[in-house]
Amino acid sequence: MAKRDYYTVLGVSRDASEEDLKKAYRKLAMKHHPDRNPDDKSAEEKFKEAKEAYEVLADPRKRAAYDQFGHAGVDGMGGRGGAGPEGFGGFADAFGDIFGEIFGQGRGAARGSGMFRGADLRYNLDLTLEEAAFGTDAKIRIPTLEQCGTCHGSGARPGTHPKTCTTCGGRGEVRVSQGFFSIQQTCPTCHGGGKVVSDPCHACEGAGRVRKHKTLSVKIPPGVDQDDRIRLAGEGEAGVNGGPAGDLYVVVQIKPHAVFQREGADLHCEMPISFATAALGGEIEIPTLDGQAKIKIPAETQTGQVFRLRNKGIRPVRGSVTGDLYCHVAVETPVKLTARQKELLREFESISQTDPAAHTPRSKGFFDKVKEFFSS
Repeated sequence: MAKRDYYTVLGVSRDASEEDLKKAYRKLAMKHHPDRNPDDKSAEEKFKEAKEAYEVLADPRKRAAYDQFGHAGVDGMGGRGGAGPEGFGGFADAFGDIFGEIFGQGRGAARGSGMFRGADLRYNLDLTLEEAAFGTDAKIRIPTLEQCGTCHGSGARPGTHPKTCTTCGGRGEVRVSQGFFSIQQTCPTCHGGGKVVSDPCHACEGAGRVRKHKTLSVKIPPGVDQDDRIRLAGEGEAGVNGGPAGDLYVVVQIKPHAVFQREGADLHCEMPISFATAALGGEIEIPTLDGQAKIKIPAETQTGQVFRLRNKGIRPVRGSVTGDLYCHVAVETPVKLTARQKELLREFESISQTDPAAHTPRSKGFFDKVKEFFSS
């Protein structure tokens, strides 16, 4: 059976944030977990399907490959692809949170304190090739959750305070007996915070956080490449009840360039030259990222020949060696010829045909092979 689209599996849009992915996965995992659905093969398959989808989409590298190539782009990819302590959170964190809710083992908050770390945010920053090569200072405006300035994050109306939860006595957990077993689970009244707000703040409606936009300056170092990430610590969403803020990850997206194509530290460009220059040789001027350069074209140059200009590429952000510029020759066929030009070309062709082996060795060799093929 063909795999379903991972975004469809989780029920999210293709531009869903990491927090949206995490919430969707937690909801499905709680619903279909085998421990909650014993002997239900359908639920087990749905749980595995959601787990697989989240494991890919929670990893920025895998998600980028999946967005571009679908399932073929991530089949066989192992590991987390570099999403370590400075990553976007990810599958392991969400999986731990889910098991915490099922078995009463909370993660991400101090037990009974209600303090939670804010979510990490991702911002895709579009840069020109020149900006990526030489670096720039960018201004970005992002939506985020910030601590409410009215209640200072408590969620309670000014002049009042959250009260200790009477259900759990402020512990954030309650003990539930199931047969011979007794387990702890998150308090259903305060949701693990240990406190309840009876008189909520009017500005944030008791949430302790408000949604705002903020503008940040981001220094882009020279040499960044596609999908490179810049981490801005503490610039993510505000924490809950005084918890630490998350981080903001600025992900570089390089716009297509009119002249150059980038491959790592190297640049490539197509260099059109005239028929006469290709045959007789000459000197042409080509653009580079930092100005102009001249290239000597030897006589009898053919289409596809490559000229290399050392150190005219990009110096990568994590390296000390500057790349090269590769110019790929494309002999341009003249168009809109005058009568005189056509006359000269016919004369040229007539002369060339008197000794094709000398003037057009590649064509003669090709047609000799064709004749040999059909005569065998």
